[in-house]
Amino acid sequence: MKTLAVCSGGLDSVSLAHMVAAEHELTGLLSFDYGQRHRKELGFAALCAERLKVPHQIIDLREIGRGLSGSALTDSFDVPDGHYAEDTMKITVVPNRNAIMFAIAFGLAATHKAEAVAAAVHGGDHFIYPDCRPAFIEAFQTMQDRALDGYAQIRLYAPYVNLGKADIVADGARYGTPFAETWSCYKGGVRHCGRCGTCVERREAFHLAGHADPTDYEDADFWLEALRRRRA
Repeated sequence: MKTLAVCSGGLDSVSLAHMVAAEHELTGLLSFDYGQRHRKELGFAALCAERLKVPHQIIDLREIGRGLSGSALTDSFDVPDGHYAEDTMKITVVPNRNAIMFAIAFGLAATHKAEAVAAAVHGGDHFIYPDCRPAFIEAFQTMQDRALDGYAQIRLYAPYVNLGKADIVADGARYGTPFAETWSCYKGGVRHCGRCGTCVERREAFHLAGHADPTDYEDADFWLEALRRRRA
């Protein structure tokens, strides 16, 4: 299956890229610069493409990103600390982000005769992000089937959509993903903060998967407090 992978440079998408490269034909990586404060992740996507020896394209969506205000990822709001599944994390939603990115990816995939677009949306995203849920994936596939009818048949390949991040860590380890060469932190500092939702989820996922976490966190123990607070 000739597959174009959407790759942010995060743990999920880099793991997916390694899996696709091993099991299918990875034709390239596609990343998006939408003005995200953690845009340093794009450098990790470039490293992944270099490692897997495939082309890497970054689509400039910064002008669109400036219009998608109200998110801590594109505005000056503080990124909240805490567990990924807390209501406070909804401030990290960028409206219609995946719909916009996937539509572009499908257009490029059709142009280059790819058979699939791979995306690393996963079960842990369902609580916060509506465009990561199974219903969205199914509806988007239906829409693209109509949009490309008679021109191309492209599958939205989302193997993690019903799995958790610990499953992705296990899968990434199986395919030799260098986890230290991925970026998750929404704050985009020099080191992973260890306190934002993506850092807490990342730290928890390695723990649940029973795999050593090579990530350098500013606060490596906060995830335990975040878990206790969520359970309480």
